[in-house]
Amino acid sequence: MVRPFLGLAIRRPGLIPALVGMAWSFRARDWMRRPPFLPLPPKDYMRWRMETAYGDPEAVPPADELERFVRWAAAMRRGL
Repeated sequence: MVRPFLGLAIRRPGLIPALVGMAWSFRARDWMRRPPFLPLPPKDYMRWRMETAYGDPEAVPPADELERFVRWAAAMRRGL
């Protein structure tokens, strides 16, 4: 699930701050206490998100949709 975000960051470097902010908001609680000690979202949560959005827990969102979501999430955090 990380690859689409990396691809988006490479294609649109201006979105990196928004991607980092979104990733931080999705992080698991107590991430620093469990390997791999990275602020990653729980796998079960991401599977649920994909299933509710696309009907398939293994779905990968299209790049344009991912970009729209990242921009929207950043705007919501800024209060726009």
